[in-house]
Amino acid sequence: MEKEKLKEEVKQHWNKASCGTEFINEEKFSKKYFDSIENFRYKIEPEIFSFAQFSRFHNKKVLEVGVGAGTDFLQWARSGAIAHGIDLTNESIENVKNRLNIYGLKCADLKVADAESLPYENDFFDLVYSWGVIHHSPDTFKCLKEIIRVTKPGGKIKLMIYNRHSLFAFYRWLIAALFKGKPFRSFKNVLFYDQESLGTKAYTFKEIKKMLKELPVKTKNIKATVSSHDLLYYKSKQVKFIAYLFACLFGWNRVGWFLTIELEKMENK
Repeated sequence: MEKEKLKEEVKQHWNKASCGTEFINEEKFSKKYFDSIENFRYKIEPEIFSFAQFSRFHNKKVLEVGVGAGTDFLQWARSGAIAHGIDLTNESIENVKNRLNIYGLKCADLKVADAESLPYENDFFDLVYSWGVIHHSPDTFKCLKEIIRVTKPGGKIKLMIYNRHSLFAFYRWLIAALFKGKPFRSFKNVLFYDQESLGTKAYTFKEIKKMLKELPVKTKNIKATVSSHDLLYYKSKQVKFIAYLFACLFGWNRVGWFLTIELEKMENK
């Protein structure tokens, strides 16, 4: 499928409902609605706080690429960051605008934009943050280059993308391939066609390190810590125990679904 057509498919998928809102039954855009989204997100993904370190960026220029329903973006605003946000969909931007209004918060900038072509000047942000977004883009490497372009020399970049060699990816392969009599489908194929929006990608440590070698950044940390998604928090105790044993066997910081990347942009020569 050509990239522009795939991008439109991705846009239509997330324009129906921002990530995390599909589980919420409260009246849309009400305070209960937004409170429920926040409670659910951080209950199953509490590691976001230690990774993002929201409070450390007070008065710093922060760009969030892919604001979704705005839960993390809210934390940047609460922390006093000079918060800028973009998303591919109008649905997300409306979520965030309503959310900021309800909580009496403001941001510097919020707009519909494409992560493959960020509408900001070079060397602008102290931090660019993106949690679980750029692997949905048809050209993830282009997104990465754009993120680095708009980051100041010495500035920080914090990203989460999916890990193909993870327990959760293995679980998705079991459900969508092996148990359906199609064991020859690859992990990559399963995730592309059967995980969230069409075209979802996941990367290995080796692939990410190869990408980063070509770019003007210093790698501070790359890991894939096992999360509640890998431990199948919604399954029976027996299934969760089996997942826990696999995590112990294969490495807690290697086989997590969330591959977190912390970078620093190199100083201009």
